[in-house]
Amino acid sequence: MKKGDAIWAMGLLAWAIVLLVPVTRNGFMAITGAHPYAGGFFKFAILAMMGDLLGERILHGEWHMPKGAGYRILIWGIVGMMVTLSFTLYMGGAAVAQASGRLPFPNSSLALAFFGSFTMNVTFGPMMMVFQRFSGLYIDLKYEKKGQKITINELIDRNDWHSLVGFNWLITCPFLWIPLHTLVFLMPSEYRVLASAFLSVIFGFLMAIAKKKSSNEIVVSNE
Repeated sequence: MKKGDAIWAMGLLAWAIVLLVPVTRNGFMAITGAHPYAGGFFKFAILAMMGDLLGERILHGEWHMPKGAGYRILIWGIVGMMVTLSFTLYMGGAAVAQASGRLPFPNSSLALAFFGSFTMNVTFGPMMMVFQRFSGLYIDLKYEKKGQKITINELIDRNDWHSLVGFNWLITCPFLWIPLHTLVFLMPSEYRVLASAFLSVIFGFLMAIAKKKSSNEIVVSNE
């Protein structure tokens, strides 16, 4: 185990301790509950960045901060604010649809959680992935081109659509995120955004796997 492995694990453990100790947990939830958007920003900015760092470790075999780390933290914070709003929209919308007979099982909390998760992950989820992917590509090009103009065509050409559509949309959305967010939506509402932020660590891991797979396929095709 490298030194960075231990530091990263200790960081995740620190989060766990904050949430397991009643005094710190209650204080943290009270603050983030009073300021939901700021809370969503903070949770995702920290935990999702930890996921990015894990992804770098998997891709390159060592720990290092990705270029534009500050921008990436900002992007993840914005995603956290989007998630904070979308949870309310999709769960509230699913509840209204059940109550009005447009969705079945109006008295089932499990059905509500599934419908909220399903609708979110086939609409908002893919677009959130596009936003996160293209934001990352923009940051990469910003440092590569050193101040030169970046066009939308460059970003489109640079993106690996095979991994985005074939892996992220068609595999992770239905088989991973819908089940996981169903479990998240069964939790009390004050814990949902935090639980989703922890899932962003998994997202960073999966992005690294997708990039590694894509890189290996390119190497094989070139050979």
